[in-house]
Amino acid sequence: QVQLVESGGGSVQAGESLRLSCEASGSTSKLNHMGWYHQAPGEERDFVASITRAGATNYADPAKGRFTISVDAAKNTIYLQMNDLKSEDTGVYYCYYQSIRITDPPSWGQGTQVTVSS
Repeated sequence: QVQLVESGGGSVQAGESLRLSCEASGSTSKLNHMGWYHQAPGEERDFVASITRAGATNYADPAKGRFTISVDAAKNTIYLQMNDLKSEDTGVYYCYYQSIRITDPPSWGQGTQVTVSS
């Protein structure tokens, strides 16, 4: 069982930056990859970025060039640096953890709210 706690959300103006954090605890030794999803108000949850145990990253098109995902393995924490934020980035950001047993469903955090005002 893996527990995830996100932090770092807040309210900013368009063009500003935020850094989200997600700390994992529990049975984290079987990590395959972790990442972030974004859920805008009234919308479905969409993939933002992921990072594997080996450090390979993947980004959704809206995040490319503006967002950077990184990991601090010693702290069991991943980060999402979000620059040049836009109003469409508003929503709840959820961290997830996928174990090496790909057939197992991912673990999710409780989410952190990001509000971008234009």
